[in-house]
Amino acid sequence: MKFRIALKAVAACLMAELLFTSTSCPKQTSRTTGWAYNDPNNGGFEVAAINDQQIGPGLIAIEGGTFVMGGTTDNLTYSWDNVPRKVTIPSFLMDRTEVSNVDYLEYIYWLNRVYGQNYPMAVRNALPDTLVWRGRMTYNEPMIEIYFRHPAYSDYPVVGVTWVQANDYCSWRTDRVNELMLIKSGVLDWDPNQQDEENFNTDAYLAGQYIGNVKNGKKDLSKQNGEGIRNVNMSDGILLPSYRLPTEAEWEYAAVGLIGNTYNDIIAQRKVYPWNGDGLRTDNKKYRGSFMANFKMGPGNYMGVAGNLNDGAALPAPVGSYWPNDYGLYNMAGNVSEWVGDVYRPLTFEDVADYSPFRGNVFTQKVLDEDGFIAQKDSLGRIRREPIPQEQAAKRQNYRTSFNSNYADGDYMSSIRSNWTDTQEDQSTFTKDMYDYATNDSPGTTLISDESRVYKGGSWADGPYYLSPGTRRYLNQNQSSASIGFRCAMNKVGSSFAK
Repeated sequence: MKFRIALKAVAACLMAELLFTSTSCPKQTSRTTGWAYNDPNNGGFEVAAINDQQIGPGLIAIEGGTFVMGGTTDNLTYSWDNVPRKVTIPSFLMDRTEVSNVDYLEYIYWLNRVYGQNYPMAVRNALPDTLVWRGRMTYNEPMIEIYFRHPAYSDYPVVGVTWVQANDYCSWRTDRVNELMLIKSGVLDWDPNQQDEENFNTDAYLAGQYIGNVKNGKKDLSKQNGEGIRNVNMSDGILLPSYRLPTEAEWEYAAVGLIGNTYNDIIAQRKVYPWNGDGLRTDNKKYRGSFMANFKMGPGNYMGVAGNLNDGAALPAPVGSYWPNDYGLYNMAGNVSEWVGDVYRPLTFEDVADYSPFRGNVFTQKVLDEDGFIAQKDSLGRIRREPIPQEQAAKRQNYRTSFNSNYADGDYMSSIRSNWTDTQEDQSTFTKDMYDYATNDSPGTTLISDESRVYKGGSWADGPYYLSPGTRRYLNQNQSSASIGFRCAMNKVGSSFAK
């Protein structure tokens, strides 16, 4: 414990130096060469003493560990796609609540301010599909106009967002948070006039392709006397890792919230829902009998009877409603289902690794120009990426191709056909052949593809079965629903212990 306190003291000392404040901290030297760090007189090799990351806005730390992932209730659909399996989840960060309408409206406003004049499609492509509220035999027309934009629904979860749109929001959020980190540290100043490709993008900034309104900058100790300035880089410890969708395993682990059910490394009780017990109502004396989540109690019963509403919400409820689980996360059961990062396969639990399991990896690299430097950013200010070339991937031991979403279940090696001769063929061809089962007389009807993405948790439109964190469903990544939203996650850097 004393060792950890000492490390934090040194980190605080050097953080003051990093942010250009006066300090009497002793100069660090290399354990292996004896040369001083952060000294412009010997070349200026810089070492930041920040040994932990700041927690980004909206996030809370989820301390990782081992748990049994999979179903805890009878499988009503008989799909058996969530067979229990013990896995380990590394610590990570996750949004306390679902992304709300006002959160997403801030995103749309920024896109319109920066791209609206010259690239209006960038704005239109991000808009939620409000037509998801329509039904052939229901009257929901007012919701099309008011749910996303009326201030009465500002704190309600955004819906009608595809998996692709949710990922784009995560990328935008990363840039806005990192821009603010640089402003707060005094490196940059505010720039409300960003437009088109001249906007802050984390990758472009790190590549030296965005300068912005420099305030104090970051001292460049590689220059004579340390008088120059440079862009901050990732090794300075100021910028945060990317916001992203949680993996299915992370989401399920966080939803179960077993930190209140362990004793001496033993899980004393498995959970059916994100709370203890197998009931749907709280045992809190003050609120006894109230429902723990927003869900559909039965056919035609979304909220109870007038004068005695049970969950109090016919459709979604505001984010942060009801009781949080042991991690402090709200609405991990009910309200809206949530997109996660994974590609869906019925047998994923049998195939994936037992540490940080995930299906959906497509390994990429930054596009380089003919001289080997990072290629010029695109018209929207983003650094372009491309799949790792096959000739590079084939030489590796830990993977053989950039596209691994269908590995061991729909790729060349697992294809049910035996006459494949061209292993370079489009990967989706193998997956389609594995799951389509089409013949000349009978076209295929499967919905499983490399674009099928998992979504987790029950919603306002679902019965109690889907409130269990182990249940799994899927939808094409370019489709959306009135009952699916999302929340963001982030890698935790450094120590596994939660703050």
